[in-house]
Amino acid sequence: MTPDPQDVNPDPQDVNPDVEGVNPDPQGANPDARGPVPADDDLTTIRVAQFLPHPPAKVWRALTEPELLAQWQMPGSENFRLEVGHRYTLTAVPRPNTNFSGTVDVRVLAYEPQRMLSVRWADANARRPADWTITWTLEQEGRGTRLFLVHEGFDPDDPTQMMARKIMDGGWRSHVMRSLGNALDRM
Repeated sequence: MTPDPQDVNPDPQDVNPDVEGVNPDPQGANPDARGPVPADDDLTTIRVAQFLPHPPAKVWRALTEPELLAQWQMPGSENFRLEVGHRYTLTAVPRPNTNFSGTVDVRVLAYEPQRMLSVRWADANARRPADWTITWTLEQEGRGTRLFLVHEGFDPDDPTQMMARKIMDGGWRSHVMRSLGNALDRM
């Protein structure tokens, strides 16, 4: 399933006020502040925390087994291998307003089984290539899993990178987490 890059508004039900750094009242003093807000207002990073009512082993499978990744991530994820240094390519809709070509070169950087996966995303053809690190961390919470996503490497001095951050922040929170949850429910 391909994330919709137009999906920029997080689902209010995805916001958990018990997670540190979350604005529990998105209509409060800053109506543009929705969902997790980094305590230091770090514009270089997106942080998402999502509770999933599935055990960590099941969530880990959805993050690392190619046939399961293909159910919720961008096309090309079926070529993923859990091997440090492995490279593969993801495809999505090009976004000229963010200098995104639609092609992402991915490299597996590190992993700890059933705990953490870190990959590098780089735009293959952009005039100003993005160079981001995406890290998923899993923590057991009751009978489920608290999944943390950290997407690092945005340039706060580049308006196209800030547009990309805004779009991807909303996409991670709503579309991607919802698609992952649906894939887990089908497993």
